[in-house]
Amino acid sequence: MVNLHAVTSAPLARRLDLRDAVVIGASSMIGAGVFAVFAPASRAAGPWLLAGLAVAVVVALCNATSTAQLAATYPTSGGAYVYGRERLGPWSGFSAGWSFVIGKTASCAAMATTFAAYTVPGPWQRPVAAAAVVALTAVSWRGVTRTAGLARVILAVVLVAIALALAGAWLGGATGPLLEGGAGPGAAGTPGGGGGTTAPGAPSAVGPLDVLQSAGLIFFALAGYARIATLGEEVREPRATIPRAIVATLLGVATLYAVVAVTVLSVLGPEGLARSGAPLADAVAAGSWDWAVPVVRVGAAAASLGALLALLAGVGRTTLAMARNHDLPGVLAAVHPRFHVPHRAEAAVAAVVVVAVLVADLRELIGFSSVGVLLYYAVANLSAFTQGPDHRLYPRWVQVLGAVGCVALVLTLPAASLAAALGVLAVGLGYRLVRRPGRAAPAGPTLDG
Repeated sequence: MVNLHAVTSAPLARRLDLRDAVVIGASSMIGAGVFAVFAPASRAAGPWLLAGLAVAVVVALCNATSTAQLAATYPTSGGAYVYGRERLGPWSGFSAGWSFVIGKTASCAAMATTFAAYTVPGPWQRPVAAAAVVALTAVSWRGVTRTAGLARVILAVVLVAIALALAGAWLGGATGPLLEGGAGPGAAGTPGGGGGTTAPGAPSAVGPLDVLQSAGLIFFALAGYARIATLGEEVREPRATIPRAIVATLLGVATLYAVVAVTVLSVLGPEGLARSGAPLADAVAAGSWDWAVPVVRVGAAAASLGALLALLAGVGRTTLAMARNHDLPGVLAAVHPRFHVPHRAEAAVAAVVVVAVLVADLRELIGFSSVGVLLYYAVANLSAFTQGPDHRLYPRWVQVLGAVGCVALVLTLPAASLAAALGVLAVGLGYRLVRRPGRAAPAGPTLDG
């Protein structure tokens, strides 16, 4: 019989510096969202898309500062799962951790699905998405420094593709049919086009709830900065590195997103943007730079892979932290003796993601993910609110604004996605109640989990 305590309690190696942390965070945020999210957001908010982006950035900044403040005090794997346990109690921590795991597992599936949609024809998309999950899990198993190294390469490819797309959109002379609201190269229902029905256009009238819904959709594309906090046990000098990396990454990526949003809205118009399945590719195709469209599609595929790689690492480490505290089966708390990664947790996450890409579509995955991630950040904001002056980096009103913003955005999401996510959250809470009724969390993992 294996002594799991001796195997699973080993700490993760601190190998990441500030640059590595920023790269992993940026590769999580500059993912498939920047190539696709502005179309559904425009269908919600129309010409008020930039207002939705502004709301999303404000909520994300509140969440990021709360996460940075907490991560400086608790520099260990687990993110808001650890923060909730320490500041609010075991049940709040579990709710945050489980919300993160289910939300970001859906995000992994969304990224894999988007990658396949940009690279292969429809019949091959689901198996290719599943294969991408398996391949990147194998990369992540080789160690976090390899994860950071591959993320750096992918991020460079994505940034080049985005820069080319922006140049093509502004310098190519926008004359394409999408400017008149027609169906352009990527207007089909899936990212990158390729068949299906044309998406609905922009709304004729926009209200505050429509702007909030747009913000909730855009938040899905922004919420990658938590990957830095979940890697807290592997970052050098975490008390200084984590806050700097989180805030710097978010501000840099938000600026890039604003430039992209202004570009696609200006070139395609609200109606054309709402009907587009691949806004950046369509913005380039609307002008004379047709040769650049394939490059943009390659960039979208690379962005999806980069985000998927970082997401798999983050979800695996939150699963590790929960298993260490017996909120998930103890067998998932194993750390590989050679590569120092939570290999069993990552394998379990990958298995669930493979199933998700085989049975769910992209819209379902995004809605489900947004609910889980926003609930996770609500707990983070409440946790940061309880910190005293010795550990406080930002005023309390920032955490209040963040928590209120998270709840408001959750309430604007589609009812089906909200119900499904809350149902899975309830299953997790029920599991914890049955497994450990009336007991405090034990100090370390045991064989029976």
